[in-house]
Amino acid sequence: MSIPRPSLTLTLLQAREAAMAFFRPSLNQHDLTEQQWRIMRILRQYGELEIFQLAQQACILKPSMTGVLMRMERDGLVRRWKSEQDQRRVLVCLSEKGDQCFVAMSEDMERNYQRILEQFGEEKLELLLELLNELKHVKP
Repeated sequence: MSIPRPSLTLTLLQAREAAMAFFRPSLNQHDLTEQQWRIMRILRQYGELEIFQLAQQACILKPSMTGVLMRMERDGLVRRWKSEQDQRRVLVCLSEKGDQCFVAMSEDMERNYQRILEQFGEEKLELLLELLNELKHVKP
């Protein structure tokens, strides 16, 4: 029986878990989930997005996205509204409170990145990000 090749998907998941171990304590301290933080980062970067665009960027299934956004809106972190041009389109952006939360967390999150860089190295991290971005564009 042949030995199976190393699993790309399993290795990616394990690497994600190793990276998230640096960030989870900060998220827990601010009562945010990983999904909520991804949404906040993306909205901070892009401003407002349609919900389907946000779901795609954050790698969150649309049914899950609805629940996450409802909780974030309830907590005052995001605003949602229907487009004036097309009532079927729903847009979302960070609220002032969400923006303030992002800013308050940014310094701590940057310290976490620095801890990763100290152990992994800046060149290796840049190369890893470059390779992962290339992998995202490989077609099935």
